[in-house]
Amino acid sequence: MAVQASGGPGGRVVLGVDSSTQSTKVLAVDAGTGEVLARGQASHTVSTGTARETDPEVWWQALLSALDQIGAYAGRAEAIAVGGQQHGLVVLDDAGRPVRPALLWNDTRSAPQAAALVEKHGAAWWAERFGSVPGASFTVAKWAWLRENEPAAAARAAAVRLPHDFLTERLSGAAVTDRGDVSGTGWWASDREEYDAALLAEVGLDPALLPAVLGPGQQAGEVRGGLPVRAGALVGAGTGDNAAAALGLGLTPGRAALSLGTSGTVYSVSRRRPADPTGIVAGFAAADGGWLPLACTLNCTLAVDKVASLLGRDREQVEPGGSVAFLPFLDGERTPNLPYASGLLTGLRHETTAGQVLQGAYDGAVYALLAALDQVLAVDGEEAEEALLLIGGGARGAAWLETVRRLSGRAVQVPRAAELVALGAAVQAAVLLTGESAAAIAARWGTADGPVHPPLPRDDAALARLSTALPLAAATRPAGSPPH
Repeated sequence: MAVQASGGPGGRVVLGVDSSTQSTKVLAVDAGTGEVLARGQASHTVSTGTARETDPEVWWQALLSALDQIGAYAGRAEAIAVGGQQHGLVVLDDAGRPVRPALLWNDTRSAPQAAALVEKHGAAWWAERFGSVPGASFTVAKWAWLRENEPAAAARAAAVRLPHDFLTERLSGAAVTDRGDVSGTGWWASDREEYDAALLAEVGLDPALLPAVLGPGQQAGEVRGGLPVRAGALVGAGTGDNAAAALGLGLTPGRAALSLGTSGTVYSVSRRRPADPTGIVAGFAAADGGWLPLACTLNCTLAVDKVASLLGRDREQVEPGGSVAFLPFLDGERTPNLPYASGLLTGLRHETTAGQVLQGAYDGAVYALLAALDQVLAVDGEEAEEALLLIGGGARGAAWLETVRRLSGRAVQVPRAAELVALGAAVQAAVLLTGESAAAIAARWGTADGPVHPPLPRDDAALARLSTALPLAAATRPAGSPPH
């Protein structure tokens, strides 16, 4: 249901959309103050197992439902922008209908194709040319998988889109994307900021099937008639979810954000273009024109919740102490790059409690993110004095907060603002109305304000146990998986 705030009705209204793996959320925001006037949300259907797919029509119907929930605010809105899950492969026919369900970012079936692409050119070539070394999540690997496994579906492609592009096009009729989201495809050369014609030819993808790439502050078009949003409202370029959250936070160079959601991410904005040949840091573009070095894990809040369910415990029922090391790589893992790994639990003893095992799952999920934090900040070679920003659904949980503080040894700030992806999309929409920079709007809205929790002594013993367990996880492979 929509939740209306107490603000007055007179301000200019912008809409920010977050189309994530699990649901679509819409915020109606006062463009002047940043006050959230109403919220709407509708869930998605996602397949389970190694294949992670969703029919894109589910996203569109969820967006329409969420817009209906905010009522009159949708009709008053002067601008809208969409932040969406990254990497997903959306293949459309000549009528604009999905040829098949979208392959989502956390579908790991394309790991062999990603490995083959990296082996052919070398990791350093990918990092220097595209800013990132592709893994199973990247769109280029998913397209290669589709051509190999479902050639008839690939042959029917009249358009290839990312999830946020699909929704932007449904709203406006414009076939566009932005540099933030397209930088996660693996076929947009970040060193030249253009599609790489040679690579597209290699993977058999006609560049005419791809959307135009818009820059910061550019308008995609206007809302078409017959929708819950007022016809003629401005439509922003949109962007990927992490780039949108960075806009929402007004993130500045040297300051990092750690996001706890279905996936876990740690990122900052940088002045230098990232090019990490190890593949740990993805060199994404930022939606404001800079860069967004980022590391992402597949297993975060859902993995820990699964462990809590198996133990018959509430997610907050953790207990300190013990000797376990738990790497909850239940879906394989992206960081570190172990697409065929499974969860690994070591150090069990007679005195080990269920609460300690659950705490171990939290530790393992956070460890994988913190291991990449220094490398993310090293892109510019500087670190701001401000506390680490903790965002995402997990940031509201006491166990997650204490685990991040205990394993990082850093001060942690939890912004009061929720739904930062949707809020960042709203910032992008407001840019179209005011002409201000996204950072200026986020600062005026106070999006990063929130309590600062002082650092705790770093738990080096837990970190050492996890570091020792990691090679065991790398060596554990299910029967039938491709060799290293």
